[in-house]
Amino acid sequence: MDTATPRESASRGFYKLSALTRIGFGAGDLAQNLIYQTVATYLLFFYTNVFGISPGAAAFMFLVVRVVDVLWDPFVGAFVDKHNPKLGKYRAYLIIGGIPLTGLAILSFWNGFSGQLWYAYVTYVTLSLCYTLINVPYGALNASLTRDTDEITKLTSTRMFMANLGGLAVQFGVPATIQYFAPNNDWSKPAASGAWFAVMSVYALVGFALLVYCYTQTKERVVMDESVGDTVSYSDLFTEFLRNRPLRILAFFFITAFAMMAVGNSASAYYMQYNVGHPEALKWFNALGSIPAFIFMPMVPAIKRSIGKKRMFYVFLTVAIIGMAMLYVISTVPALKAQLWLVYVAQFVKSTGIIVATGYMWALVPEVISYSEWKTGKRISGVVNALTGIFFKAGFALGGVIPGLVLAWTGFNAAAVEQSARAQQGILWLVVIIPAILLVLAMFIISKYELEDDKIDQINREIEARHRS
Repeated sequence: MDTATPRESASRGFYKLSALTRIGFGAGDLAQNLIYQTVATYLLFFYTNVFGISPGAAAFMFLVVRVVDVLWDPFVGAFVDKHNPKLGKYRAYLIIGGIPLTGLAILSFWNGFSGQLWYAYVTYVTLSLCYTLINVPYGALNASLTRDTDEITKLTSTRMFMANLGGLAVQFGVPATIQYFAPNNDWSKPAASGAWFAVMSVYALVGFALLVYCYTQTKERVVMDESVGDTVSYSDLFTEFLRNRPLRILAFFFITAFAMMAVGNSASAYYMQYNVGHPEALKWFNALGSIPAFIFMPMVPAIKRSIGKKRMFYVFLTVAIIGMAMLYVISTVPALKAQLWLVYVAQFVKSTGIIVATGYMWALVPEVISYSEWKTGKRISGVVNALTGIFFKAGFALGGVIPGLVLAWTGFNAAAVEQSARAQQGILWLVVIIPAILLVLAMFIISKYELEDDKIDQINREIEARHRS
């Protein structure tokens, strides 16, 4: 369907997007959060405490899955750029990949083969392959809707608002629902496997319905000509990475940002259960990881216009580090840790910084795609999103590998009611120290990003002038 409003600008690439288009596009990220954020946040906990895999074996499996992703993502990126399915160049994969992703997400949280490592490998590897088949084209769809940077900012704000609706449903809803239905409200034992399976089934099916809705409300408008698409190859991924400096900077920002989020999210269930001693409060702790989005993401366009995007990154990354410092102090002083409201306040401050900084980074992807088109004449959205996908999945890999290794190294014992002081310290490092180090690194990386708004606007105008000539 044609989703641009009558206010389209005269230049064919600078389309104004309707509210329905922005919501429809955001529904795609909401869907992926319901499915994949549940996997990224809880699968390690499910494997170690319910399914019966050791932390070390789980950590190695997460690493293997990410290595497979590194090999798979470039093929997906080149494939979607070269082909034009009748259902839509990028939208088609929301349906094609969505069906198997839904089934595999459900099977990943099934305890029918309890403790069998081969079953975990088969389901998690194939799930990750299907997720790439959706995520790479979905990212490319973003850049195909318009060139207008203000519209992309609005689109990204809407997308991240809806993504955090999914995040709230995952961070609050998953533990709250599983704990409610689990025997004795204990979701950390094999007896709770039925509740895990039922909740994942509902989330996956709702996610698929939202992918279908995203498909119906969007349409590709800014894409390369089919004749140019025929020249896209697997090797474009490597040449693009070497010649596109803004893309390299963004890619490294992605890996640090997603590693930071994945490490912290993976450890939150352990932290509330074993460090704070209130597993029933996990849903509120996690909810505060998403609630700031509903306050601050609608303000992002105004904040960016006021202080610029680089300064916005600096401000909110600093806020996140302050929140982590607060959480560390509270967690190491028993009298403070006993006051749950202080833990919640620190989590809110930390999450405010993380949500804005990591949410807005998606608005930079269309910029590096336009930069590539300006340099080469080819708008290889799929290849660029495959590259960013490799790096954010590498971040997720660290988020799975690092917690598993730290838990194994510090002597975590899933069968124990209380953990040793060393294991608790390891969990605290995962929640606070390691993410804070990664945030400092992310701040340094983004300082090197050179595509300010005036420059990217000039680049887009020059590209459109070429099309008219």
